[in-house]
Amino acid sequence: MEEEEICRDLPLLLSSFVDTFVDFSVAGLFLPQSSNPNPNSLPTRLPAPDRLIAVGDLHGDLQKTKEALRLAGLIDASDRWAGGTATVVQIGDVLDRGGDELKILYFLEKLKREAEKSGGTIITLNGNHEVMNVEGDFRYVTEEGLDEFRVWADWYCIGNSMKSLCDGLEKPKDPFFGIPFKFLGVEEELYHSIRCRIAALRPEGPISVRFLSKNQTVLVVGDSVFVHGGLLANHVFYGLERINEEVRDWINGSRGRFSPDYLRGRHSMVWLRKFSRELAQNCDCSALEHVLATIPGAKRMIMGHTIQATGINGACGNRAIRIDVGMSKGCINGLPEVLEINGNSELRVLTSNPSYRNEPLAAERKEGLGLLLPEPRPPPVQVKV
Repeated sequence: MEEEEICRDLPLLLSSFVDTFVDFSVAGLFLPQSSNPNPNSLPTRLPAPDRLIAVGDLHGDLQKTKEALRLAGLIDASDRWAGGTATVVQIGDVLDRGGDELKILYFLEKLKREAEKSGGTIITLNGNHEVMNVEGDFRYVTEEGLDEFRVWADWYCIGNSMKSLCDGLEKPKDPFFGIPFKFLGVEEELYHSIRCRIAALRPEGPISVRFLSKNQTVLVVGDSVFVHGGLLANHVFYGLERINEEVRDWINGSRGRFSPDYLRGRHSMVWLRKFSRELAQNCDCSALEHVLATIPGAKRMIMGHTIQATGINGACGNRAIRIDVGMSKGCINGLPEVLEINGNSELRVLTSNPSYRNEPLAAERKEGLGLLLPEPRPPPVQVKV
């Protein structure tokens, strides 16, 4: 009787303890308490901060993620937030091509909470690889990535079993409900890992809801527009706030299995390469000017998605800034670089490339070669479910 009373009186404490236990078992870190009571309320438009840092595609490489953040002085030697009141925008594509996908999601969430306490802000965007994974398209998943989600599912189910022992807690949902046990064209030993990844990342999946639903899909900070692939005029006319809300609803499970049309196809916001062509002079600058003119105060569009082997560079008179340097070892193992904007000053590339200093965007980069490379594929664990 006494045990039942304790369990009934402390269900939330028990649930919090179990969640912390699972988090540490999966990611090896403790998430600090968030000071934001409504993390999904982030606006689509923010005023210009004193210091703004843009980080490109990370693709499952935690080491390169930390190197990029250290370039800008955003984390210290103990991997704690050291960026003060800076605003950081990560352009999407945390998932695929590497084996540290969950570790990066947890690490960025930890930094978000630490930054809040210092007046800083970290905003993460959805890339095409986030969209693909929520839809169950695992073409670019590595075996290490599958194994990471298998480990997560094992601990998550242990946590659910612990919670189910307490009568004061609602019985946890089965994360595998409705997921098939077999997949055509897939080796049998991978069945369980694929089921785990689907369970975590499908609409209303625990990882999707906890992490990806907090992402924006498009963001305006001061006079800079951030989007993974690129914006077209029809996207702006549809409504940037509306897009963010609808994508969040889809990830949270209230809009069906498949993503909205504006996230699908080569002219979508997360797949577009119109402003990231191989040669900067081949970019569609007139279309870019038209789009920026429809967004009050916008001077530039900052994008990832297309690997720039020469490093961060600009096109169309620096109205298009391309920041995906392929830093992940699952891409081209590029040297980490980040973009810095201090107030209204000139753009500056912070780089680990010894050929450049951390100076304003160099003349040879402003209208330089931004290589459009074919997407390198990991060892074949390629399946769409």
